[in-house]
Order: sequence, then C-alpha cells, then structure tokens
Amino acid sequence: MSVVEKLPVIAIFDIGKTNKKLFLWDKNYQIVLEKSQNFAEIPDEDGFMGEDLAAVQSWVLASFADVQQDSRFEILALNFSGYGATVVFVNAEGKAVLPLYNYLKPFPVDLAASFYARYGGESEVARATASPILGSLNSGMMAYWMAKATKNQDMGIRWVLHWPNYLSSLFTHQFYTELTSVGCHTHLWDFDHQRYHEWVEKEGLRPLLPVTVLANQTFSMSSSDLPVGVGLHDSSSALIPYLIQFKEPFLLLSTGTWCISMHPFNAQPLTPVELKNDVLSFLQYNGKPVKAARLFAGNEHEIQLKRLQAHFDVDKKAHLTVPYSTHLNALLSHQIAHHMPSLQEANAAFLANSGFDARDLGIFESFEQAYQQFMVDLVVQQIYSLRLLLDSSPVDRILVDGGFSKNDIYMHLLAYAFPKVAIFGAEVAQASSLGAALAIHSTWNDQEIPINLVSLKRYEACE
Repeated sequence: MSVVEKLPVIAIFDIGKTNKKLFLWDKNYQIVLEKSQNFAEIPDEDGFMGEDLAAVQSWVLASFADVQQDSRFEILALNFSGYGATVVFVNAEGKAVLPLYNYLKPFPVDLAASFYARYGGESEVARATASPILGSLNSGMMAYWMAKATKNQDMGIRWVLHWPNYLSSLFTHQFYTELTSVGCHTHLWDFDHQRYHEWVEKEGLRPLLPVTVLANQTFSMSSSDLPVGVGLHDSSSALIPYLIQFKEPFLLLSTGTWCISMHPFNAQPLTPVELKNDVLSFLQYNGKPVKAARLFAGNEHEIQLKRLQAHFDVDKKAHLTVPYSTHLNALLSHQIAHHMPSLQEANAAFLANSGFDARDLGIFESFEQAYQQFMVDLVVQQIYSLRLLLDSSPVDRILVDGGFSKNDIYMHLLAYAFPKVAIFGAEVAQASSLGAALAIHSTWNDQEIPINLVSLKRYEACE
C-alpha cells in the first residue's frame, strides 16, 4: 500500500476586523485550503463594542491544530497578517489582562490635550511620528491611556503587543514587535530619528514595548522547531507582492471600506497640510517609509448605494450593470475645475464627504443616472487624495486592487483624470496573506518566487 505524500505548505492567519481567515499556500503560492470565521463583538468595561479576544484566540489555536493534523498537508511555517491600530495588554506569561479595545473607542479629550501640550502640540507630534491625530486609531495613545489608567495599575501589564505580534506570541510564547506595526500611525515612532519618540520613554511606556525585530525574522514554536513569523500589519503585508513583482515606481490604490493610496517611492517628509488631509507615512517590512493617503470611499459607497436602492426600488446588485459613459468625463472635468479644493490647504471636510448626500434624488430620471453621478462625486474625492501623493512625486502607473478595481465607471474616470499615467486593475489572491507568506519565503520555500503574482488589466481613457 503506497503512502500518499503530504503537500508542503505555509499556514497564514489573516485576521481582519470583520473576517478571520486561515490560508494554506503551497510552494507555488497557490491557495490550497481556506477557512473563514466571523465573531460577534462584545462590550468592554465602558460598554463600547470590540473584538471578542477569547473567541478569536480559541479559533486561531483550534484551526491551526486541525490543519496540523490534516494528513494531506505538511506545515513548514506559520505567519500572520492582522489589522493595525490595535494593541493587546498581556502579563509576563503572555495572557491578555484587558479587553481588546476597539480603535474607534473615543479617546479622552482632557488626556489628549495635556499630552500634546507636553510634547510640542498636535502638529509637531503628528509631523514627527508621521501620524495624523486620530484618537484611539493612534494605537500608541491607546497604550498610553490604558497603561497610565489608575484602574489598571494592579492588572499585571507586562507587555503591550501589537495585534499581529500578539497572535504570533500565542505559538512562540515569545514577545517581539516589528516595524510594520510600530510604524503605522501609532504616534510611537519618530520618523526623523528612526527610533521611538521621546514621549515613549518619558511616559514610562518603553519598558512595556518588547524588542523590535525585522518582520522577516522567525522564531521556533514553543512546542516544536516549526518556524513562526512575528506577524505583519496587513496594509504593509499587502504591498509586498507588488514590490516583489514591480521594480519601476508605482502607486498602489487599495480599495475597500477604506481606499488607501500607497506610494512606496515617495520618501518626502510629511507637511502639516498633508497630515491634516489624512496623509501619513508607514514603514515597510524592510524599514523603508511609504507615504499613504486614506479615503473612506468604500464606506461612503455602501451608505449612498443603500439610499439609491431604497429611492429607486432596485435590487442590491443593480449597480453592477450600470455602464460607464463618456459623457461622465465632462461632469468630472467640471467638478475638478469648480469644486476640487487646493492641494496647498487643509481640506478634511472635502475628503470626509462626497457631497452626494446633499443631492436631491428627485432630479435623476433613473437609478443608472443617479449612480453615475454618485461615482463622479466619489472619484473627484479619490483624484484629490491621489494628487496629494502624486503631484510632488509622479509615477508612470497606478495599480488599483480591491472592489473598485472591477468598477468600470471608477476605473475609466481615473484613466481620464490621469491621461499620462497607465491605470491598471490589479488582481492578486489574498494580498495581505500572500505578503505574510512571502515575507518569510526563505525560511520555508526552496523554490523561486513566481513572476506572475499579480495580474493586470489596463484601462484606457475614452473620449
């Protein structure tokens, strides 16, 4: 009786805010197994809803145990990608001693005011740490708040771990951090001097932050010699397949709930105006900075689409068949000329609202016409967000991935707005998970990295 040879794979947990997934990738970077789970949020001690840490942790451990016992696969390594702006407070044994606080939890106004007054004001802290003022989304501020809170002094906090690094510690029982987590709008990292900001030491937070290692390092699992990555922030991880495949300068526009424009080739320091326009810098896994601009466009699309569906009484997929039309170019040009604000001024209000919510839906003859106008309104915002990165550091190509990359109206309007730039819809299977596997490629994979990780479809401007 012949023995069936096991398929060598790497296991990657890709833990998003909504979807928790486990992937097995083979040596050709093809997905051979996927598991997914969602969890209901639970209240913290203030009644604010957040992640059910115990449930997620149990699922992660049980899911990995299952695939380890699966006779079809040989697990060669393990790594993690996870959402950012989130920290876990653990004791010396690595057990969480506080809830996993939601990054949307309101930050105390008085604590923020006293903090910024001590360290040169909001503008200076934002500039030095390449982090817009985002409240609890500045995860270093959440760490500062909870570690300083009187009620937590007897909780036995020993380490403050970023979310992906905490997931890794569940398997290694070792505590590390890495630059993709530290360096993404945390307020922790001083981009001027490439070290922790002075406040981290002065406020007593530094001893709670573990040693910083490179994100391509691995450590042995506590129960075996299996190499385990330290984990990566998912946005940085998702950039890795593109950086491996494309050597010429590009901008990646990753579209989803947030549309995040990432410019790995723009190393210019952030200006005060850029920071007020939700531009930030984060660190790649190799320590190099990436300038990025954020737009809440996917969320706006979801809100306005529900409004349109209700008004015109159409089904939830009606927008998928609305065509692009060249007459939209004139609408776009008019709005750029008459409604797009200056790049030299702070225009957070323009970026926060597409303006479509103020339009009277009664003036539109059909759902199709109304949706086309909405997409023009949305793309004008996106063009402004892109120009914040591109006007001072142009590129020859923009790669668009995620949901909007398959929206013909969105893609053709971008091509029209940037006639000297090649606009591509890019497709890569599970980019953040793939990036986490690629980050530790040499640890588990003896084959060459494939040259076709990303597939492209070009969109031309139509007159």
